[in-house]
Amino acid sequence: MLDLLAEADEAASRAATAAGVVIRELDDLAEFGAMIVLFDEIWEPDDGCPPLQLDMVRALTKAGNYAAGAYDVASGELLGACVGFFGPPAHAELHSHIAGVRQAGLGRSVGFALKVHQRAWCLRQDVRTIAWTYDPLIRRNSYFNLVKLGARPVEYLRNFYGAIDDAINGGTETDRMLVRWDLRSRLAVEACAGRGQAASFAAELDQGAVVALSAGPDEFPVSRLVLGERPGARTLLVGVPADIEAMRLADPTLAGAWRTALRDALSPMLSGGARVTGFDRDGWYAVSLGGDVR
Repeated sequence: MLDLLAEADEAASRAATAAGVVIRELDDLAEFGAMIVLFDEIWEPDDGCPPLQLDMVRALTKAGNYAAGAYDVASGELLGACVGFFGPPAHAELHSHIAGVRQAGLGRSVGFALKVHQRAWCLRQDVRTIAWTYDPLIRRNSYFNLVKLGARPVEYLRNFYGAIDDAINGGTETDRMLVRWDLRSRLAVEACAGRGQAASFAAELDQGAVVALSAGPDEFPVSRLVLGERPGARTLLVGVPADIEAMRLADPTLAGAWRTALRDALSPMLSGGARVTGFDRDGWYAVSLGGDVR
């Protein structure tokens, strides 16, 4: 266990240095207020209600939950933050509720540094798993969660938060993928060391994978496999568009079609025992029908 803690601390320190930030736990009202402003700036809620309230953050941290900020080494500016709370004691799990990086910190792996710090913090609390949700249509988030961190999806959640009217969700239904990050796994250790491995669309096809969902000539989603008709394939490839957020603004009908198509593909797969085993950078989930986790 000591070796694992040392590895986690070293990975956290290395990630923070590479991102040019100092990450520390937040513990006073001024820091909490700055974090709430940051989240408000990122999400831009139309109803004026920030993603988190000051009193709630104060209560969560007083109860021993996680709240940390990433500060720019040169300027001291708060560039990113992350908040999580504990699940049932028997689960030894933290639910990472919200994390974000403001525009000034993008492209520097600040989000990666925050998550690696969160992992090290959790391991010191004897927490084995971190869970969180993300929009499975957002390609960069899928890549970050599954490849950069080595987390794995466990459940598809339909309209989990209800419609949220902000700059990111755009008032659409909030389907989410629930992922769990096994903090002691080989996947996590390798990913936190910067050695996360992406799936390969071409390699999966060569090994007999079948495309289950992809874009047609008009960019609308096309389901290419009827569940239950699995012609010897052990792996299915499920595609997502390049930029669903821009699509929601430019063509809400097309974006809605992708939401429905991905829901109809992934939800029955995961509930039926299939496992997402990886993600290709070009936007493909690799789904194992045999339940093998790579």
